[in-house]
Amino acid sequence: MRKYFAVALALTCLASPALAAKKGMRFWNLTSETLAEVALAPAGSQTFGPNQCQNDKDGTVDFDEQLSIIGVAPGRYDIRTRDTKGRICLTRNVDVKANAIVSLRDKDLAECSP
Repeated sequence: MRKYFAVALALTCLASPALAAKKGMRFWNLTSETLAEVALAPAGSQTFGPNQCQNDKDGTVDFDEQLSIIGVAPGRYDIRTRDTKGRICLTRNVDVKANAIVSLRDKDLAECSP
């Protein structure tokens, strides 16, 4: 019985990184606002990609909610956010890594317009 338990435990440990890797890049909203837009542009450019909130079933990202980032290669990006109240903020030079989570907090939001 111990042998089967050890094998099951080993398989679980091996499967966990594989399952995590399948999640891909994620955005984690740790701001105090619900976001209606999250768009990424290569750092220093104004070439923003599509609104990543379209990847969410309700089209927004609430506080403490995660969102899949699709169609973006790992690299450094400027992130433009727009909350449901219409405030637009730009956070510059964010490191976006493969199979990792990038998060923004209120203190990270810069260059905001009303």
